[in-house]
Amino acid sequence: MTTKKTFAQIVELWKKDKQLYVKKSSFSAYVLLLENHLLPKFAEVSSIEEEEVQQFVFQKLEQGLSQKSIKDVLIVLKMVMKFGAKYKWIQYTPFDIQYPTVRENQSIEVLTRTHQKKVMNYIQEHFTFRNLGVYICLCSGMRIGEICALTWEDIDTDNGIINIRKTIQRIYIIEDGKRRTELLLDTPKTKNSIREVPMSRDLLRMLKPFKKIVNPLFFVLTNDAKPTEPRTYRSYYKNLMKQLEIPEIKFHGLRHSFATRCIESKCDYKTVSVLLGHSNISTTLNLYVHPNLEQKKKAIDQMFKALK
Repeated sequence: MTTKKTFAQIVELWKKDKQLYVKKSSFSAYVLLLENHLLPKFAEVSSIEEEEVQQFVFQKLEQGLSQKSIKDVLIVLKMVMKFGAKYKWIQYTPFDIQYPTVRENQSIEVLTRTHQKKVMNYIQEHFTFRNLGVYICLCSGMRIGEICALTWEDIDTDNGIINIRKTIQRIYIIEDGKRRTELLLDTPKTKNSIREVPMSRDLLRMLKPFKKIVNPLFFVLTNDAKPTEPRTYRSYYKNLMKQLEIPEIKFHGLRHSFATRCIESKCDYKTVSVLLGHSNISTTLNLYVHPNLEQKKKAIDQMFKALK
């Protein structure tokens, strides 16, 4: 007869198994969710009912955790319980968890055209390698981890292409109850994130002279063998925006600005999705494609014209 195990015991066995076939960054994220949320609640129990999970969800909402974060926690809970159920250490029946209805905030942070021009003009006139990163993001929609990981060999000035194939992030490592962080240079999370983005003429003109003289293995932002990490670069970007008196938007707003400018220029959605490295086109549509009042009026007019 198979012996029942506690949730904490199953977690230890699951971790050994999971570590063999997921990326280090994914594994560290799972462990962090377990340590911060699931183990404090369920460590000693050997059965978990839907009602307990529902109460856990309400508790987390009260503590200010977002629905998305809670859903991420429950994904890990489900993985551990399915693993335990496979070996008959715990019983698992899929949960049907209810969330309070919330009105989704559809607005995303984007630079206005005027502010975007101001930033780009300033960087052209005040060139530094760190400023260049902001310019590249506005021209390519790259994520902060991707720009920090970019090396000169990824920039192909002969074909006018940026090859995006690496990302950098600081991850939490929890070993023997002790926490430390580690800077990890790795491939992007999904295969769609590995992509080629063509350069604009201005960007190509800016990069061509450097490409002839730089060390191809150096990181673009530092022009050195040592990279800058996202947290440090975020702080630099924040100060740059303050200096230029641009309303504060997160660094990720540069990526949103790139995507928004593409959509405004009537680029087809599939191409925008591929340029951004989204795993599917629905992500792009949900984020950036919101018909304005003018487009809605046009749709109504066309419908009634067709009826006449």
